[in-house]
Amino acid sequence: MQTETVLLILLAALAAMAIVLFQYFYKVSKRGKLYAILSFMRFISLFGIFVLLINPKFSRSKFTLEKPNLLVLVDNSSSMKLSDGKTTIDSVLNLIKSSSAITDRFNLEQYSFGSTLNDSDSLSFEEKNTNITKALSTANDIYANTQGAIVVLTDGNQTLGQDYEFYSTKNRFPIYPISIGDTTKYEDLRISQVNANTYAFLKNKYPVEIYVAYEGKGSVATSLRITLEGKTVFRENITLSSMANAKAINALLDAKSVGVKTLKVALEPLKNERNVANNQKDIAIEVIDERTNIAIITDVLHPDIGALKNSIESNEQRSVSIKRTNVDTKDLEPFDLLVLYQPTRAFKNVYEYLGQKKTNIFTITGPKTDWNFLNAVQNSFTKNSYHQAEEVFPTLNFGFSTFNIAEFSIENFPPLETNLGEVIINKKNEVLLGQRIKGVDLQEPLLAVMGNDREKEAVLFGENLWKWRIQSYRSIQDFQNFDDFIGKIVLYLSSNKPKSRFSIEYKPVYTGSNEAKITALYFDETFVFDNNATIVLHLKTKGSIESEEIPMLLKEGYYEADLSNLSSGEYDFTIMVKEENLSKSGSFTILEFDIEEQFLSSDYQKLGRLASNTGGKLFFPFETTDLIQEITEDNRFLPTQKSKENVVSLIDFRLVLAIIVSTFAVEWFIRKYNGLI
Repeated sequence: MQTETVLLILLAALAAMAIVLFQYFYKVSKRGKLYAILSFMRFISLFGIFVLLINPKFSRSKFTLEKPNLLVLVDNSSSMKLSDGKTTIDSVLNLIKSSSAITDRFNLEQYSFGSTLNDSDSLSFEEKNTNITKALSTANDIYANTQGAIVVLTDGNQTLGQDYEFYSTKNRFPIYPISIGDTTKYEDLRISQVNANTYAFLKNKYPVEIYVAYEGKGSVATSLRITLEGKTVFRENITLSSMANAKAINALLDAKSVGVKTLKVALEPLKNERNVANNQKDIAIEVIDERTNIAIITDVLHPDIGALKNSIESNEQRSVSIKRTNVDTKDLEPFDLLVLYQPTRAFKNVYEYLGQKKTNIFTITGPKTDWNFLNAVQNSFTKNSYHQAEEVFPTLNFGFSTFNIAEFSIENFPPLETNLGEVIINKKNEVLLGQRIKGVDLQEPLLAVMGNDREKEAVLFGENLWKWRIQSYRSIQDFQNFDDFIGKIVLYLSSNKPKSRFSIEYKPVYTGSNEAKITALYFDETFVFDNNATIVLHLKTKGSIESEEIPMLLKEGYYEADLSNLSSGEYDFTIMVKEENLSKSGSFTILEFDIEEQFLSSDYQKLGRLASNTGGKLFFPFETTDLIQEITEDNRFLPTQKSKENVVSLIDFRLVLAIIVSTFAVEWFIRKYNGLI
């Protein structure tokens, strides 16, 4: 307790005593036992009041010793099993965990990782991808406000995510990699990458680009062969050396028949080559005999035009041409869909053509739109524009039923720019996106589709779509989220098929089973999404009679079947809605591919650079005791003494208040009883 508080308590006692002496003994002739009792009661009451006002406190400091964290991250991918790293990892972990020097100095935490960091110390070595950067960044986020070090047990071969060597500058912990696996560099040929379009058009040629690499000290000759249905369709002899150790090969192949075609790209292996798994890759091409032609008509130079063109043409089935408003209307006849970007009076001849041909259109408006002209030239929608530009954020309508938007996300999407004003849509429509300004939903459409099976139309009330495409790349490192969304709008507008209550979505070919999944949408008779339906998938290998029933799980606005546990092969499936006469069938192929099999040797050199960039050091399994000594003797990882001051009130407020009330009551009762009041 502080000296100041003690002095205040003594002063309170003197003040209470002075008041009592003045009230009961100053100029009072009668003095006796009764007055002594009453004065004592008054003193207790007054002293209690003063003590409550002072509220004396005392503080107590508690000292604790906080150890730094030692995070042990273990690579749980299948490449560790292939390199016989399981036994080595178990041995290293046992040495670290049994070290008293480690447990005395650190809080030991073990995690495993593949594509993500897992809070588990059980190791299966079944993960199909390795993302070292993700594991490090997640560990940094979890232990952001602590000190410590990271020990990583891995072969250093990353198959997913940002290169961990460049991420190392952002890491706040020193990293001590332990390189697992064979460090010997063997002579090896490999196919690094194969690039090809997903779709090809019948009776056209389609390109296949193959990158071949060689690791070794000599000069080798090999041949590259592409086979289709067992027949060789391309062959080229290659010579590589230590100086010219990579080559790009371009092949043009003929699309002769419709369907999914599996191409086998193979390099003839070297004599005594240890790893031949990376000498072959399978890719799939779907040959189709149709193409959707789309025209974007505009007089405005804007980044949206390029974003729309790139987004639509990300599907090879679609071709985009950009036209000015003075285009000859005869040139518009080959197009299946017209995108009208910010119409003005210059679009008059285009709208006259649309009045005759009834072509499906996608109208995009913005601050440069002439609303007086647009309201007069068409009757699908009107807007009472205030000519005041404003930024509006999108809100997603999860009940949208016209087509499947289950996997579309608007998270972190920036606002679009539009003119404020009331929108009236005169046709049967469904709103896909709404408007929000400063957190307030305006109950106005931002994007809506309208029309019937014969005439379809979409309208977007805002510009700067290019920012959405950029944000998609920022969020998931590719444009797929935005491109698929625009692709579905284009598919809806360019197709005249009636809307279905039950629809499914899947890929005809999956490279490996990691991303194999099928989604479904089901609506009731009023076309409201039904989240109580029972939807099952009957799956069988092609040519088999027996099938497996897999329930489809309800997600946020759609149903999904995860097929990532399937082995490679060809499969047929039927999806049924129980208690309804609705079903969809299809087939898909899972290509045999395990990227972890592409590596036999550890990349210890890159791990060494990772350690150097973060202030750590590279070790090998036989140097585990050296690692333990290194980190336990490092002064950067000393325990930290922390104090916690606990301030406690010296008195119980309720008890003192009860004493005050009691003494005042007793005093009053005694005075009353003795006729002193």
